[in-house]
Amino acid sequence: MDFAYRMAEEKIKQAEKNGEFKDLPGKGKPLDFSEINAVPEDLRMSYTILKNANMIPEEMQIKKEMVDLEELISLCEHEEDKKVYRKQLGEKQIRFQTLMEKRKLGSSGAYRQYRGKIDGKMGL
Repeated sequence: MDFAYRMAEEKIKQAEKNGEFKDLPGKGKPLDFSEINAVPEDLRMSYTILKNANMIPEEMQIKKEMVDLEELISLCEHEEDKKVYRKQLGEKQIRFQTLMEKRKLGSSGAYRQYRGKIDGKMGL
């Protein structure tokens, strides 16, 4: 065992002794595995950590914002407001494409396999 592992174990044991794990949210409730089964096995740990921290990758946040802007555009009555939202949408699309190219997610097998499900969850 390496030093970091032993330190982590020691901190967990100390927190348990101090009762820090007694009133955790969801205690005694069954775990929901429905979403995790759709995630490739090699990505499940990182997905779970991000989800538990209420964080999503930047590209998914931008996708959400793009969906919101598209909805605003479709509901907007004033052409001036639509123009502002379209400009913001264009900027988000450019940022998203830049991130995708930078991270090369388009060439990721896992991303290609689950792209439809991801877009479906995002409302695209």
